[in-house]
Amino acid sequence: MPISDVAFRKKLQAVRKTAKLTQVQLAQRLGKPQSFVSKYENGERRLDVLELIEVLRALKIDVVKFVKELIY
Repeated sequence: MPISDVAFRKKLQAVRKTAKLTQVQLAQRLGKPQSFVSKYENGERRLDVLELIEVLRALKIDVVKFVKELIY
């Protein structure tokens, strides 16, 4: 079964909110503009795997756990 782009984006947004970070705060951790976070959360851009790892590390989320939860 394919992974929904919407489900992926919602999960990324949920883990950010669980970490109690705004888009601005996460962007600051990443050294990126707030629009970077906004665009991937809204589906205007996709994250490559290296960017995903960077985002999850900034959120202190285990990459393997995140992916497992997403696909199961």
